[in-house]
Amino acid sequence: MSLTTLLTLGLLALSVSSVKVKQPEKKPNLDWWKTSTVYQIYPRSFKDSNGDGIGDLNGITDKLEHIQDIGADALWLSPIYSSPQKDFGYDISNFTDIAPEFGTLADFDKLVKKAKSLNLKVLLDFVPNHSSDEHEWFKKSIDRVKPYDDFYIWKDGKKDAKNKTVPPNNWLSVFGKSAWEWNEKRKQYYYHAFVPGQPDLNYRNPQLQKAMRDVLTFWIDRGVDGFRVDAVNHMFEVADLKDEPKSGNNVPEDDYEYLNHIYTRDLNETYGVVGSWQKLLDDYVAKHKTDGKFMILEAYTSITKSMQFYEVGANPFNFMFIASLNNGSSAQDFKRLINGWMNAIPKGKVANWVVGNHDNHRVASRFGTGSDRADQISMLSAVLPGILVVYNGDEIGMVDRYFTWEETVDPAGCSAGPDRYQIKSRDPERTPFQWDATTSAGFSTNTKTWLPVNQNYKQLNLAAQKNATVSHYRVFKALSKLKKTPVLQKGVTEILLATSDVLAVIRKMPGQRSIVLLINFANKSITLDARTWLNIPEKLEIYASSVSSGLQSGQTVDTTYLTLPRAASIILY
Repeated sequence: MSLTTLLTLGLLALSVSSVKVKQPEKKPNLDWWKTSTVYQIYPRSFKDSNGDGIGDLNGITDKLEHIQDIGADALWLSPIYSSPQKDFGYDISNFTDIAPEFGTLADFDKLVKKAKSLNLKVLLDFVPNHSSDEHEWFKKSIDRVKPYDDFYIWKDGKKDAKNKTVPPNNWLSVFGKSAWEWNEKRKQYYYHAFVPGQPDLNYRNPQLQKAMRDVLTFWIDRGVDGFRVDAVNHMFEVADLKDEPKSGNNVPEDDYEYLNHIYTRDLNETYGVVGSWQKLLDDYVAKHKTDGKFMILEAYTSITKSMQFYEVGANPFNFMFIASLNNGSSAQDFKRLINGWMNAIPKGKVANWVVGNHDNHRVASRFGTGSDRADQISMLSAVLPGILVVYNGDEIGMVDRYFTWEETVDPAGCSAGPDRYQIKSRDPERTPFQWDATTSAGFSTNTKTWLPVNQNYKQLNLAAQKNATVSHYRVFKALSKLKKTPVLQKGVTEILLATSDVLAVIRKMPGQRSIVLLINFANKSITLDARTWLNIPEKLEIYASSVSSGLQSGQTVDTTYLTLPRAASIILY
């Protein structure tokens, strides 16, 4: 069963006809992150300050006002640690230092200080599953220096029919081919869930667990407000090394989806380790009297397993808008899956909605053609209760860039080969941020950048959208402002179908004006009596509308005879 199928089935199993979210108990203030907008920055592609074609920390610091301007509450930095960059920073050679191409610890401290002055929280990408093969721990592990000898997953090979030493089992890497790599010096294989340069850490070793908790402490001592935790459900594998069963998917035998990963993913031990991290953060807050420290987890898994992370105090990412819904999904599909997630969340916990990230095609490319639906998921994620997570560039409707095989640098794409690289490569969504129409879209003074800039940058860029009366930038700013209203922070939520093609999200709170989001999933205009079907006021004002809708903000509409243009999303207030 494919990952997408697994996630979809998990969500469908929990579907109900409608959902209402109870108001939380009254308290002086919500934790800062519970209704926040989190802005993901891919550092290599955000802003280059020194002209080498690679984004860096000082570039991010220079552009923090943009993050404040669009109304985000926190920025999450994809890995900035020391790394040979075999997986562009997710292969870490030192968990407590900065990669030279990004800057120094002093540069990081400067970024944090400025962010705090702008009321922005700073989250780091914590990568616990593996290190780089250039990490000192791994080098000592090869030499069997204690305690590092057991910091990684080392196993003897087995003999095949020709008496040749082969990997201990059939496990596959996420990026394809065997997940085992032979080390000639140690005379054993080591396990790597990702590229060979990313050996997996052994979380059955308590000293390794302590070392990783020390990493968290190092960064929160430097002012970090929390962590996005990478690939958390890959942290444990079964100790007896059973072969994984075939999935039945029609893919090559060395493709990750060829197997059903029941022995290398989603093991129960993961939750205990995550709980220990959350306890560390909570204890730190209690001891130092700081604002809450936030942890959100990447785990592409079933909804049932996702909910278990809530039980240990952490927050699992909700990837339904990426992994389960697409431009062929109907209003009913959206309603069903949103309800499934909302009804599964344990009492007292909050939802989150991920618009996009660095591992998946951009939202404006995933949904519809051109910019027709570029604002749809941002508008939906902002109006739904909880946390909005947006990827840099989504606020201006950036789209994927086509890459040739020769241009491809992402290891996932390179490993797939010239015939299948487009299926696996993450390069299209990682191109440099389009600031303006100058050299390299204002990202760098260098005409050669680590990834080519999208050719559409002269038309699609932040500067142009700031000057335009109607733009994705202006829509996103309006969403962020609305998200800070009491209705969206604490109000009741109703998710309904106004027609078979129109999804409605209504947020209500006593003494406050209701907020109504309507999304037309049809490729034709629809006229409806929204007042009767949704029990909303007869006259409401358009607060925001998708760029391609042609509808004007500030216009008062008659909800008894409301016409929604094709593919339009509008918020009435």
